[in-house]
Amino acid sequence: MTRTTRSARRGFRPRHVRLTEPLVRENGVLRPASWEEALDRAAAGFRDVPGERFGMFSCSKATNEMNYTAQKFARAVMGSNNVDSCNRT
Repeated sequence: MTRTTRSARRGFRPRHVRLTEPLVRENGVLRPASWEEALDRAAAGFRDVPGERFGMFSCSKATNEMNYTAQKFARAVMGSNNVDSCNRT
């Protein structure tokens, strides 16, 4: 992201090389998956992390709403008070 836009300059990819469906890794190989399966796997990965080992880092360039949502997720869902921001540096 740049200071004047909400789009990532380096992250832009032409349409033909963009992902069109979620991929999951199985035995070291990526394969197409449904959104439900991909999100279930992501949620399972978060469940395996204890709250004291989880940290959330947010950005001062994000909106208040984005930062609030990030800290709310860290505290309410992950059970972690390890929330910081680049505002302090």
